[in-house]
Amino acid sequence: MTGYQQALGVILDAARPLAAEPCRTVDALGRITAGPVTSNEDLPPFDNSAMDGFALHAGGQTLAAGTSFEVAGSQSAGDAHQRAGSGAWEIMTGARMPDGLDTVVPVEQVEILQRDAGGRPSRIQLTVDVEPGRHVRKRGEDVRRDATIMAAGTLMQAQHLMLLAGLGISEVAVVRRPRVALINTGRELVDDPAQPLASGQIRNSNGPFLATRLAAAGAELVYRQTVNDEPQAFHAALAAARQAGAEVVISTGAVSMGRHDFIPDALRVIGAEIGFHKVKIRPGRPLLFARLVDGMLFFGLPGNPVSSAVGLRFFVEPALRKMLGLPPERPLRLPLAQDFSKKAGLRFHLKGQVHCDAGGRLQARVLQGQESFRIQPMLASNAWVVVDEDVASLQAGELVDVHGPGHLQAVSISAGPDEILLPEEA
Repeated sequence: MTGYQQALGVILDAARPLAAEPCRTVDALGRITAGPVTSNEDLPPFDNSAMDGFALHAGGQTLAAGTSFEVAGSQSAGDAHQRAGSGAWEIMTGARMPDGLDTVVPVEQVEILQRDAGGRPSRIQLTVDVEPGRHVRKRGEDVRRDATIMAAGTLMQAQHLMLLAGLGISEVAVVRRPRVALINTGRELVDDPAQPLASGQIRNSNGPFLATRLAAAGAELVYRQTVNDEPQAFHAALAAARQAGAEVVISTGAVSMGRHDFIPDALRVIGAEIGFHKVKIRPGRPLLFARLVDGMLFFGLPGNPVSSAVGLRFFVEPALRKMLGLPPERPLRLPLAQDFSKKAGLRFHLKGQVHCDAGGRLQARVLQGQESFRIQPMLASNAWVVVDEDVASLQAGELVDVHGPGHLQAVSISAGPDEILLPEEA
């Protein structure tokens, strides 16, 4: 069997970074920037008021309480550039500062001495000392023109789109999404959740999970199919995946040692170069990686649900990450909440939960129900706890590697441990 790090090296040697493509900012959520993004404007684009109040000229001097001013004009948000003379200007939050004025006093810090016929303030008096420059947002105070606002490899989230919109950037260069095909194998699988199960059938839970996780990992799912255990059907699905433009193909099932585990031989028949088959991990030991003659990367994941989840997270996603131009992941290192022991010689990928202890400190907890067929414990899992193959036991408080649910998804924090009620405990 191949060790995890050796297997990962084989995968990363075969994966290649993808090219950039333009993307409209409104469509850029979840995309990865292909290069640095620079501002072509100042933000704010002009000096403006941070408060409803009155704009004044301080000229670098503190304006003393008791000073009075004639109100010479008014400026609301959206009003165009104006030049002020002497006196104060009534001003609204976000309104452009009239030229010649440099300070704003909030409306709560003035006394209205007079009003005009329309009820607007015509003369005011300061009730506090006002320091120069107060309550003015300066042009470019947030972002300067030509400043680098995002580095290459930035995952675009809502706050990034907010900044791009604020700067008038309508298009960014992003890394093209890896095109992925998903083939679930097994004559026992039923895709339609409304279809009653016949004797010996099970529902296809891997398909929806992997399709969703692939999208979250930055991939584009271009083909998805469920086939029986016949090599001819598998080869036909591979051909359809190739026709759909897939660069990565993921299959589930048929990679172990059973009579119907046909995929290794089916790949050899079409000239695939098998990089490794069987890895020193749990769950997911039968995992297979190959490179097809046209360069497509092929991942054969075991059929048990958690085995396929581990295969995606720790074998497929590192390849996607390299294709997206991202550096290798760095796991969190957190103290273990309880003692743990395992079989030496295998790297364990465990359903885990990161939570705060009574003192507010983070710890990682290994959940009950680690068997590869158990799906329900994953509902309480917000992380993967990884224990290396050369470790046989750990004591509570020792540090372990902790990975998020996906390579683009950070660990979320639970307020406290959620208990998993297994059927035999109900």
